[in-house]
Amino acid sequence: MTLSKWQPFQELNNIRKQMDSLFEDMLSVRDRDWMGLHGIGGRWTPAVEIEETEKELILKAEIPGIDAKDLDVEVGEDRVTISGEHKEEKRTEDKKKNYFHSEFYYGNFQRVIPLPMPIKTDAIKSEFKHGILTLTLPKVENVPKKVVKINLEDS
Repeated sequence: MTLSKWQPFQELNNIRKQMDSLFEDMLSVRDRDWMGLHGIGGRWTPAVEIEETEKELILKAEIPGIDAKDLDVEVGEDRVTISGEHKEEKRTEDKKKNYFHSEFYYGNFQRVIPLPMPIKTDAIKSEFKHGILTLTLPKVENVPKKVVKINLEDS
């Protein structure tokens, strides 16, 4: 067994470096969110807003730079799944990629949005215009609220 000299200031310095790294990672995630990369680890997902009216939910998703053919939207009673792919432009051989700076995200993405109430999946309306996907989701009417009486007995 080898004995080594305890260096408390070195250990404090290591802890400081680890904390600095942790805060840098947190800030870089926040910075990516400011740039429109809504997701963990810089993976892009569409920004979404959901509005409720008396008879329907209106879901809007911001999906710029995507063609409708590269988008897949699935709607269940309790969730909406939006997936697709940002494709990089095809370049000829004489145009080399010498980017100075790029914040574009290329590749696959997916966003699953849970819905606050059940919807009718057979009466959905959709529109995709100017990079905004709008889904009109009619609510299921007269959903019986299930209440269960719990019988508590002394055990």
